[in-house]
Amino acid sequence: MTFERESANDSSESVDSPVSDADPVGDGQHGGHKAGTGALALGALGIVYGDIGTSPLYAFREAFDHQKLDASNPVYPFGVASLAFWSLVIIISIKYLTFVMKADNRGEGGILALTAMVMPKGTLKGRGRIVVGLGVFGTALLYGDGLITPAISVLSAVEGVKEATSALDDLIIPAAVVILAVLFLVQRRGTAGIGRIFGPVMMVWFTVLGLLGLAQLLEDASVLKAVNPVYALDFFAESPMKSFLTLGSIFLVVTGGEALYADMGHFGRRPIMWSWYGIVLPGLLLNYFGQASLILNDPEAVERPLFKMAPEWGVLPLVVLATLATVIASQALISGAFSLTVQAVQLDYLPRVKIRHTSSTQRGQVYVPLVNWLLMIGCIGLVVVFRSSKSLASAYGIAVTSTMLVTTLLFYEVCRKRWGWSNWKALAVCIPLATVDAAFLGANIPKIPHGGWFPLAVAIVLLVQMTTWHRGRQLVAARINRGERPIVEVLDEHVDVARVAGTAVFMFKDLGKAPPALVNNLKHNKVLHKCTLIVAVQTAEIPRVDPRERTVVTKVEPGVFQILLRFGFMEEPDVIAALSDIHERGFDFDPEHATFFLGHESIVAGKAPGMNPLAEQLFVLLNRGADSAGRFFNLPRDQIFEVGSHVEI
Repeated sequence: MTFERESANDSSESVDSPVSDADPVGDGQHGGHKAGTGALALGALGIVYGDIGTSPLYAFREAFDHQKLDASNPVYPFGVASLAFWSLVIIISIKYLTFVMKADNRGEGGILALTAMVMPKGTLKGRGRIVVGLGVFGTALLYGDGLITPAISVLSAVEGVKEATSALDDLIIPAAVVILAVLFLVQRRGTAGIGRIFGPVMMVWFTVLGLLGLAQLLEDASVLKAVNPVYALDFFAESPMKSFLTLGSIFLVVTGGEALYADMGHFGRRPIMWSWYGIVLPGLLLNYFGQASLILNDPEAVERPLFKMAPEWGVLPLVVLATLATVIASQALISGAFSLTVQAVQLDYLPRVKIRHTSSTQRGQVYVPLVNWLLMIGCIGLVVVFRSSKSLASAYGIAVTSTMLVTTLLFYEVCRKRWGWSNWKALAVCIPLATVDAAFLGANIPKIPHGGWFPLAVAIVLLVQMTTWHRGRQLVAARINRGERPIVEVLDEHVDVARVAGTAVFMFKDLGKAPPALVNNLKHNKVLHKCTLIVAVQTAEIPRVDPRERTVVTKVEPGVFQILLRFGFMEEPDVIAALSDIHERGFDFDPEHATFFLGHESIVAGKAPGMNPLAEQLFVLLNRGADSAGRFFNLPRDQIFEVGSHVEI
């Protein structure tokens, strides 16, 4: 049902601006995980380490091919192995596991959670605007990473069949497309069942990686001397510019670093560390040193060193295992994109979209149809256009390096603002980390004309969309707030109106004010429901709100209540469930016989100040495509009454 009116005083949004309740210092263990550390560590293998675990498929190959390094020159195999070793130690072990993962937001990690921790209250100005802008840009970059990783990982694995036979070369692209299509088509079923085998499969994968590398090292272990950073310095001394640009490909060994932080809330910091030091790091180091040893003794093996290490009979099984590993790595990034979208919607940086929860027992397992289909089109398009993992590698890295640098800059803000570190202490930690990040980013910049422009273009488009939506929502709220009157004043003017049976729920974010739908009901129908609830939904800057702190109930007069519902930015705002849990004297909420009054704005671009004309048109377009408030808040469709309004921005 829809009742149209001309005055612009209503709001379909009952999501207020976020409030900050983040913990200053955490250890990533706040999630209340019921499973044992060992089980969580096994699960982390499948979800957290899929991306970084599939890097051996292409990292060393690209390091040599990108700048045409002479594999027969021992300086280069030793130098690449040394840089790979120290990259894993500095980026993963030191930066993320030792420092960044301690900056958790009630147990949750990720660049949006980090941004929420340092987001200034009130109007953004100066430094605060820059900080939030960095967080939003880093978020947009992660979507670009989510597009490229499935494409390059699956394509790299399928290409391994070339080691067994050349008869299937023409089937490589179709096979990669089919695998990706199937992967995205099954997303709507959820990952709970498939997820049970992720950990064990990745355990086998990392074990095989380690054994392949160990077998090669048993033949020639001299490359282990590359642990000495002097070999990295020799690498740069041999050809400084060529060696520096090679960093753009060596960085591929740590591309899954951001996933460690983003998925911290699912497993906790300690299980992720156990997996890293117990399984992942040993397997990766053995394999990378094994690849370097192979190249040292057989420079021709640089084309596909991982598959060259396998015995002839083991190539096809390794291709199958590698394909499974890349599918798992892709799944982790797809699920991450879904979770990122939920967070962005809750923090009001993206329009409401249809979100489906795929598990009744596991929190955080969501499916976002729109994001899923866009990712599928993008991934398949990349495979068809670039046609080889070698070509795709040119587009890979710029988004990840940029995101990691943004994370370091935001981490500095956490050190200063949340932890109270002195400036010199924060700089002593962050400057070396930022220097490493900046070096990797600089080495990836030359890739921009050769494909690196793609993730940047995706990120810029999303950045414009996210900032436009956020600013537009602020302007709409400002326009709507004009002319609002206190609820007490309005009720005092209608003390003699008739009370009708039933419950009326007015979704309206400005508590203390009278919802325009309520004013119209009193003015035209001269009635007030016996149970009248004015409900505001507020998104907190913490991932999840304790159910005991979910609601704040204020009695305005007998039968009239103002209710504030607080949800974390990773929670599904289930209004009916929250209202049903309220036990207040005189409060009578019957979901079966309640009518929900929602505002529905018709936004038009006008001459009002606040946004440039192009941004206004974009906001109007985004607003038309936004999912309805009723679906977003899980309200029954046949019990919704919409009040339309006309808003000019």
